[in-house]
Amino acid sequence: MSDAASGAGFGGAFFDKNFLDGDSRARTRLIAALHPLDAAPESDGWNLDDLTDLLPADALRAQAAVLVGLVPRSDGVQVLLTRRTDGLRQHGGQVSFPGGRIEPDDEDAVAAALRETEEEIGVPAALIAPLGFLDPLVTITGFRVLPLVAVIDADYVARPDPNEVAQVFEVPLDFLLDPANLTTRTLDYKGRARHVLEYRYPTQRIWGATASMLLNLRQRLEATR
Repeated sequence: MSDAASGAGFGGAFFDKNFLDGDSRARTRLIAALHPLDAAPESDGWNLDDLTDLLPADALRAQAAVLVGLVPRSDGVQVLLTRRTDGLRQHGGQVSFPGGRIEPDDEDAVAAALRETEEEIGVPAALIAPLGFLDPLVTITGFRVLPLVAVIDADYVARPDPNEVAQVFEVPLDFLLDPANLTTRTLDYKGRARHVLEYRYPTQRIWGATASMLLNLRQRLEATR
């Protein structure tokens, strides 16, 4: 069975600490799986069909960007995630990527993701190397989110803003790329049963939009030879 069929072959042995080397097969495959930085996708969310009863197709959506940060470690690449402060009006207590609304002063989605990352967890743009974009995703709150995949320097020091972020943590990329760790739950939301993705991670509940973006990363990698 091929890597693409099984979902295997992407883990610590594939995306190891040297995956950024110019001749790295993993780096080449990752770059090929992403939308280029100079050609950000303009389509609506790939998941919009699942939300048509909540979000009319012609509705004007707030634009947002998040940072899918990859951290090279000696035991393999990690994905940086945050747990939002419990008291937030939207998505309080949930696991998410750093990011937020694209403001008028932001040059583009890259600038927005980098700015929000520094504001939320104190990691400056100088320690982040953007690689490319995943597909846009629409949230149930009406945001069109553009995920920026980037490498974060392993020596970063997180200084989370307690008003927004309760915790910064890392999860092995190989765990998130293993289909066996992803499940689907059924929740009732506004009178309708909805299927929600969730990763079975021991210490955190990684679900919803964040899990969907991680699935999109795996699917794009699987489609890349």
